[in-house]
Parts: sequence; structure tokens; C-alpha cells
Amino acid sequence: MSAVDEQLFQRFGREFPKGAVLFREGEPGHEMFVIQSGKVHIAKTVGDVEKILTTLGGGEFFGEMSILNDRPRSATATCAEDCRLIVIDPRTFETMIRSSAEIALRMIKKLATRLQAADDQIANLLLRDGSARVVHFLLKEAERAPPVPGGQRVDVPARELPARLGVEADQVEEVLGKLARAQLVVADAAGFLVPDVARLGHFFEFLRMKAQFGDIA
Repeated sequence: MSAVDEQLFQRFGREFPKGAVLFREGEPGHEMFVIQSGKVHIAKTVGDVEKILTTLGGGEFFGEMSILNDRPRSATATCAEDCRLIVIDPRTFETMIRSSAEIALRMIKKLATRLQAADDQIANLLLRDGSARVVHFLLKEAERAPPVPGGQRVDVPARELPARLGVEADQVEEVLGKLARAQLVVADAAGFLVPDVARLGHFFEFLRMKAQFGDIA
């Protein structure tokens, strides 16, 4: 950790254990958070089921919308690991934005990325085929991910996919097995490597067309 990060933590930081609920959907919000270390699940209740929307890691921020629009929390935030977080109140947030064009620009870019991710989630929910949902999710995450040796890295563990996508665990496992055998993804404990995003995109289009038109003899 750099000296600047440590100074920020000394001034605004707090430590939270794994499982700590930082805020709940529907509660009033008066703080935003920046993750120095650890991971945080962001989840939303759909019907009677709490669905994980995303998992954020080091350098990510969340909770800013309640400061920007003074509305209740739109989701629930829970520590997926032990976390060190910078906790920022509205006055500090406004001072940071006014005093640093770089911070403001970074936030605008991040919010634009999140809007695109929200659009992708809506598109995913409209897919009625569970297999297509799994492939669509991996495809969109890979498209947003920076390149790494061997392809694009998706840092979402397989165990989180059923809750995120509303697809039964058995079906998720079956789809991932097919993708691995076709060498479209390489899975490990922390997530997936997509060697060729274009090939995965072609496979998704195949599934989408199959769901739309069925098997034509």
C-alpha cells in the first residue's frame, strides 16, 4: 500500500469483517465507499430472492448514488471478504469532485461503464434460455475485461453464477462443461479465461438463434 493510500485510510478508513452488511436495499444512504482491499457483493432483491448483481474489488467505489440523488439505497452491499474501505461522507465527496478534475473524470467513466453493465444485465434477463444466459454473461464480462496473456480474464467464480443469473446450478455446471470441452473458456477457482472472445460471441449467437427458431430439420 502506498503512503498516500495509508494516509487516506488513517483519515477515512474502516475495517469490516467478511459477511458484514454495509447497507441494505431501501435504507437511507449518507456515505459512499472505496475499496482498498477485499471484495464486496452488491445484491438486489428480485421477488423473494436476493440476486448478486456484481462483486467489486480493490480500487472500485460504490454507494455514490445515494449521495448524488439523495435517494434510498438501490441495492445491498455485503463484504465477501475481510475489507479495508474508505468511507466518504457527502461534504468530503463534494470537496473531492470540486478540487480534482481527474477524480471527477474517473467517476464519470466508471458510471458510464456501470450503465453499460446495467444494459447488459437487462438484456441477459430477457433471455429465456438458461444456457444462453450463462454464455451471454461470460461474453459481456470478457468484452469489458482488459486483456491478459492468453485472452480475457473474467474474475467471477463459477459458484456465483446461479445466484447472479437465476439459472439452476446443475444447468450452469452443464453449460460450463460444454464451454470447457469446446475450449471456449478455461475455468479455475477464481473465474474464467476466455481465449477468443469472438468465438464465444459466435457460440452465443448460435444459442440465441436456436432459442428463437428451434432445431430446423
